[in-house]
Amino acid sequence: MSDEDIRVLLVDDQELFRTGIAVIIDGQPGMRAVGQAADGFEALTLADTLDPDVVLMDIRMPEMDGVEATRQLFAPDRAARRTKPLRVLVLTTFNLDDRAATAIRYGASGFLLKDTTPALLCDAIRTVHTGNAVLAPSDLTTLLDTQFRTPTPIPAAYATLTDKEREVFAAVAQGHSNAEIAQLVFASESTVKTHVGAILRKLDLRDRVQIVVFAHEHGLV
Repeated sequence: MSDEDIRVLLVDDQELFRTGIAVIIDGQPGMRAVGQAADGFEALTLADTLDPDVVLMDIRMPEMDGVEATRQLFAPDRAARRTKPLRVLVLTTFNLDDRAATAIRYGASGFLLKDTTPALLCDAIRTVHTGNAVLAPSDLTTLLDTQFRTPTPIPAAYATLTDKEREVFAAVAQGHSNAEIAQLVFASESTVKTHVGAILRKLDLRDRVQIVVFAHEHGLV
């Protein structure tokens, strides 16, 4: 295993499914399955000890389900102990699942259906590892609209964004890539990345997915 490999923790109550996914991941260049958990409790323990980059999280499990496990993985006290970002990719058998939407609110970077192809699964792991969402912007909007029917007051931190940062914020919230945003705001892609970094820092958000959640939660879409 290379130090640069994406370290993946598999969480699912079906051992056969976990084993099959581990074989797929271990067969890919640049990623390794570093552990397997059968429920949310075990997932929390292994995430603390194995230092994964991505957690592939089943949403429906006995004892502790994937929604609660995701919430606890991103709890401030646990997150503060990490030395690198952690991403969660939810697996579900239902398209546009309300539980998946809740997991995204808690910090997950998107979700996949369990019948996805091995190629799409591995692409999704790479995508969330870079801080991007695995969900079409329209689908993400549909999910979040069911979660935030009544927007909450806009936090004071939003007022600290510059005019250009607000332009970039709006474009990220609409699901645009950095390349697309660069064209929209007439700036270089590297400048857009700098603006996104400033937005995440000022709003105390983890990644681009959380910008989308923040926008929906506070009626800024």
